[in-house]
Amino acid sequence: MADGWTSDTGEAVYRSRDAVKNLKINPHPAAWWSSYVIHVLSGGDDEEELVLGWQEKLFSQYEVDLFQTEAACQTPLDRQYHAEIAALLRGKGRRNGRIFTYTDSDRFTSWEEHSESLVTPGTSGPTFLAERMANVRHRKQERCTGDSIVPKSKLVNWEPSQEFMKNSHIINTPVQTMHIMGDLGPPGKLGLKESEHVLCTIRAYKNGVVTIKPDFNNSKGPYRLETAGGTRELWRLTLVNASKAIGAEEREREQRMYRDVGYRIWSMLNPPTGILRLIVNGEIVSAEGFEYDNLYIHFFLELPNNWFSLPFEPLSGVTQTCRTRTLGKDNVAFFCYPFSFESFFQSEDEKSLPRWPVLYFKVLSLDYWQRYRTEGYGYLVIPSAHGCHRMTCQTWRPVQNGTVAELRRFFIGGSPELEDSSYARVPSTFKGERLSRLGFRTETSGSVTLTLHCIQQARAFVDANSLKKRRQTVLDQLGGHSQQGSVYNVLEAFQRARRRMQEARETLPRDLISTISPVPRSSDGTLLR
Repeated sequence: MADGWTSDTGEAVYRSRDAVKNLKINPHPAAWWSSYVIHVLSGGDDEEELVLGWQEKLFSQYEVDLFQTEAACQTPLDRQYHAEIAALLRGKGRRNGRIFTYTDSDRFTSWEEHSESLVTPGTSGPTFLAERMANVRHRKQERCTGDSIVPKSKLVNWEPSQEFMKNSHIINTPVQTMHIMGDLGPPGKLGLKESEHVLCTIRAYKNGVVTIKPDFNNSKGPYRLETAGGTRELWRLTLVNASKAIGAEEREREQRMYRDVGYRIWSMLNPPTGILRLIVNGEIVSAEGFEYDNLYIHFFLELPNNWFSLPFEPLSGVTQTCRTRTLGKDNVAFFCYPFSFESFFQSEDEKSLPRWPVLYFKVLSLDYWQRYRTEGYGYLVIPSAHGCHRMTCQTWRPVQNGTVAELRRFFIGGSPELEDSSYARVPSTFKGERLSRLGFRTETSGSVTLTLHCIQQARAFVDANSLKKRRQTVLDQLGGHSQQGSVYNVLEAFQRARRRMQEARETLPRDLISTISPVPRSSDGTLLR
């Protein structure tokens, strides 16, 4: 029978636009084997099957015995449970025996869930991330009241302590939790706290994500639950999704979404001919050497001619404000801010190589009095070669003449700014041959370190037949663009060395040049006297 068990007890994630209140679950635990007694599966206290709704409260025998006495009720929730249990006892009674639930209002923590769960193998333990996330408080759904007031002062704590960060760290996504429990005690001895075990945990987030651990059985075998102690009873658990099936309209919408996703995946694996797809997954690592603290960076991507992006693709962003710390002789701010761009190139001229996109960035600082200053401008040309690239870009900032500008920058903030950030390189509106910056005063500031992961995709790269042909189109040349660049560098170095030799030759005296000149010979090779 060991082959019929399901060993995969991991967490399953579902996404749904439907209200979570429509979720229905059918847990079915049944006793299978004991070291003393062989239980019968046909009925009795050893097998139970119920259909549970979202946040439906079912009381355990322990809670019934506890809340029957009004003196044991201390909180409003306890008194509410006392009234509900009294109504159940006066009416038809409980419809459950071994199965009960803990809703989002009950005091049941994730540590108790892990320690009492039997579905998870006993050899596994909480990961480092799980231990840290257990200390993070989740924001409840629809728990905000009108009494909550946002403080009007000290919105930003510039020097947070470890205790402050631990208490203030709240996950932004609201979440509700429900635990389906099982009382796996011996028959006739239900209500013992040590016999309570977690059968299933469901979490519903505000963004439509529902996680279930363990997942529904579907066509798989039942889960294996083994209790501890002297009896070491073996139980089997079956979880069935008893929710109402979706209608024809919702099913058609779902199929349409699947077709769109499938077409997008197919288009990614089969790019059209004549188009280069460039994906840049980057990270703003750090900034160092700037004058003021509390830095943040504005950045945007400029696409040259023949480049385009998707209509709703964001090509700009701003980092968080980061404090600097002393590292060696400089003050370094570690951002570790990720970003991603996706663009396309369609060639019109098959003989010229494309101009690559340029990433412009602007470093600013913000102090305690909300004074911001421009710290530097810089740019980065996206590498033409694929792969990982780590680059450090130097920045500069414009300055004004006189001491008044420096005093204004120190006391009230503000500084000269560029109307067009592309002026850090060559303005996009410039049409002439030479760009004159005569009279424009600048000052060198710090540097920004970035890491770029570039991915290039084109039909010419994956077509095996085109690789055997001679490179003729621009997209074919892109594959060897980095090799061509190295050849160009060698040729330029050779030309520079040749020019230096010619200049050195011109500075030598005439008589010395004649002595080192080659000896003239005739056409037949004899020396000319």
